[in-house]
Amino acid sequence: MNDRQYDPYAGSDPYAGEYAGEYAAGYGAGYAADQYQVVGYDEYGQPVYQLVQQQQQPQVPQQYQGYGYDPYAGGGQQQAYDAQGAAPTPYDTAWVPQQQQPQPSPPPRPEPEPEPAPEPEPRREDEQPGYEQPGHKQPEYKTEQFSFIEEPDEDSEDVIDWLKFTESRTERREEAKRRGRSRVVALVVVLALVIAGGVGYLWFAGKLPGQSDGTGGAADATGPQKRDVIVVHLHDTKGGGTSTALLVNNATTGQGATVLLPNSLAVSDDEGSATTLGKSVDDDGSTGTRESIDTVLGTEVEGTWRLDTPFLNNLVELVGTIDVDTDADVPDPKAKKGEAPLVKKGEQQTLSGQMAVAYATYRAPGEDESAQLARFGQVMRGILRKLSSDPQGATTTVESLAQILDPSLKEKDLGTFLAKLAERAKGGDYKTTLLPVRSDGTLSEKAGDTVVKEVLGGAVKAPEQGAALRVGVQNASGSKGAAQDARVSLVNGGYAFVDAGTGAAARPTSQITYADEADKAQATEVAKTLGLPTSVVRKGRTAPNADVSVILGQDYTAG
Repeated sequence: MNDRQYDPYAGSDPYAGEYAGEYAAGYGAGYAADQYQVVGYDEYGQPVYQLVQQQQQPQVPQQYQGYGYDPYAGGGQQQAYDAQGAAPTPYDTAWVPQQQQPQPSPPPRPEPEPEPAPEPEPRREDEQPGYEQPGHKQPEYKTEQFSFIEEPDEDSEDVIDWLKFTESRTERREEAKRRGRSRVVALVVVLALVIAGGVGYLWFAGKLPGQSDGTGGAADATGPQKRDVIVVHLHDTKGGGTSTALLVNNATTGQGATVLLPNSLAVSDDEGSATTLGKSVDDDGSTGTRESIDTVLGTEVEGTWRLDTPFLNNLVELVGTIDVDTDADVPDPKAKKGEAPLVKKGEQQTLSGQMAVAYATYRAPGEDESAQLARFGQVMRGILRKLSSDPQGATTTVESLAQILDPSLKEKDLGTFLAKLAERAKGGDYKTTLLPVRSDGTLSEKAGDTVVKEVLGGAVKAPEQGAALRVGVQNASGSKGAAQDARVSLVNGGYAFVDAGTGAAARPTSQITYADEADKAQATEVAKTLGLPTSVVRKGRTAPNADVSVILGQDYTAG
């Protein structure tokens, strides 16, 4: 039971009545019990009292079931009030009317006199002021009273320093690796430049293996190069006639070129008979003409582009006119006499599609064919300068022409090829040249040294596996029919005949030369086919467009 509410020994305490009586005599019975307070119990269970010094404090009147006391007043004091709520006088303390209660609650015990306490410790921030109980000073803590402070750890600095050291070391290693790779790349680049420079010097000096200094009789060569070649035939649908040119893209040297081929160029037809380029275009078609050109020039034409004049007109309009340095006034076929020409002579003349067609096909009376071919070449170069260098853009232009191309050449292939040439023409790495031929249509010495060797690379192109050996025949026998007889014999023997023209003077003996050692056996077979002794075969210089060269002397007789 709670000793504050009920004291079982209150009535049997021998001292309680004595002191209570003395106190009540002077101050009244209502204050007698307030002098002592139970502070504990002895070994027999008897209460132990202690005298409490009463302090006068202001009283707040309160009526509480007949007892007048304030449970929160200091010192456990109580005050009785009468029924009207008036404070009692000293003469009324003998008897105070009380209401009957089943079990009145005893008054609270007065607080014991506090003992001298040691110097108070500084209160921490997490303690609530005023929260103490007698004999029990442990405060009640709440979660919100705590503030967590991260105290520095002595080892944390060491860990951070170690991490920094590890990270720095890793970065240094990675940086060292990067520098090492950079040095290797730089070294490789330097070595490549040195090698390229050395090879370039040897090539320029003619000291590379396979190159000839010109004294050994072998054909001069610049080394194997990657060339893409297509042939374009311009057909004049109104005036008649054709104009032929080779478009060349040298991927090795980064050069582009237009090689103009005269219609008088001597070629062989499908049966091996002598004919001209102009007749071959009309009679043999694109495939036969392409093979004839390969035989004569030692090239490998990849495709044929037939460009009729209406499509040339559309092509110029699609690229948006062209600028050409014209060399002649071109009259308008529809204009009356005395009217201004359709195309005026002058520099940077802007030509529309109609004007470009008129200029490309114009040939003045008595003018050589080469003049008209040169104008055609100017128009083609002007078109390339205005054509897109993007393969897709150039292909779109070709597709917009809506022309039917030769099966050997697709629209995409032609567009990609023209885009490369357009890039060369815009950068100034483009030239136009005329293939020089003799009056009989055969190639001149100049043609072999400049155009065929340098531009077309015919001198260094070996025939494909299974392809016919090209045999160039020059007639120096003094007999006009000797060349035709040799043609028939060689074609029947499976060789490709290349007409090398007529010699300046007759020779008493024939001569057969080969440039490549691999062609020695073939050259011997050529001698047998022509009925010549094998003693006339020797290694030497050949025509740029032939694998084996034959000079027919007076000792040659038709077999």
